[in-house]
Amino acid sequence: MALPTDLQSALDTELRRFPNQELSRAVDRLSTRYREGRAATTPIMNSDSDVAAYAGYRMPATYAAVRAVLDEVATFAPEFSPKSHVDVGGGTGTALWAAAGTWSTLTELTVVEQVEKALALGRKLAASAKSPALRSATWRRGVIDPKTPLPAADLVTLSYVLGELPEAMRSRTVAWLAASGAMVVLIEPGTPAGYSRIAEARAQLLDMGRSLVAPCPHEHACPIPRGSDWCHFSARLPRVGAHRLIKEGTLNFEDEKFSYVAASTVPLSRAENRILRHPLKRKGLVSLQLCSNDGALSETTVTKRHGPLYRAARDTTWGSPWPPLS
Repeated sequence: MALPTDLQSALDTELRRFPNQELSRAVDRLSTRYREGRAATTPIMNSDSDVAAYAGYRMPATYAAVRAVLDEVATFAPEFSPKSHVDVGGGTGTALWAAAGTWSTLTELTVVEQVEKALALGRKLAASAKSPALRSATWRRGVIDPKTPLPAADLVTLSYVLGELPEAMRSRTVAWLAASGAMVVLIEPGTPAGYSRIAEARAQLLDMGRSLVAPCPHEHACPIPRGSDWCHFSARLPRVGAHRLIKEGTLNFEDEKFSYVAASTVPLSRAENRILRHPLKRKGLVSLQLCSNDGALSETTVTKRHGPLYRAARDTTWGSPWPPLS
């Protein structure tokens, strides 16, 4: 799940403006701040190097997660053909690139972000995009304020932002997003805390009459006991160019863990079951841990006797629907 080549090229060009050591120091500061898990009362990015470091460090991983989520939405809602997309707290516009890569029908893209320097970099990166929708995107300075209506949009996204908000503000923010978007997609880190925020938003969206699209195969209460486990998924992405230098890692890839929920104003199809863990593969059998459409957790074993289904089980992965789509 690599960045689009036009985005990767533009991002590498921008990152070359800064010494690697300066970017690495900025990454260390930002990483420390994010790991603290505190609500952000002031903008976390304050300088050009902060914004560049954030873009180099986080855009590849955020893109991989958002694109994986939006691909799921597109799979289970093939009739959903959005024309407009609003990304709130969108930073340098990663979600816009993911959405534009998922739906060619998009013509109106908007980022709402409080950090002007992030908007400026996002606008600059999008200027060389192949997509006309990205080149003509609107970059709007603004904060998360449930008192100020958002523009109505077919798709509204919020990625890695709920955890930066004061706890008392999260439910109002979810309601605010849902008031504007026909399809609302929320993504958080794939940690117990991130999952907890998504679980709360999921329950709220259901209370508001929304229909779940992904990842859940049902609209019952989440069957995962709080505190004992958490629902999350993973997207693998390559480390290339300046991203690899900033990460200072020896591996040429990384796995981005995330939790998410996508909900629509109208009922749409869902997975029959969802695989919650890496399949356990032994000689002649595959064991799958599932979240089932009856709202329960279950385990199923697929053996060679199941023929084509066994071959599909050997190839399936964590996070996939089960049985696989034909």
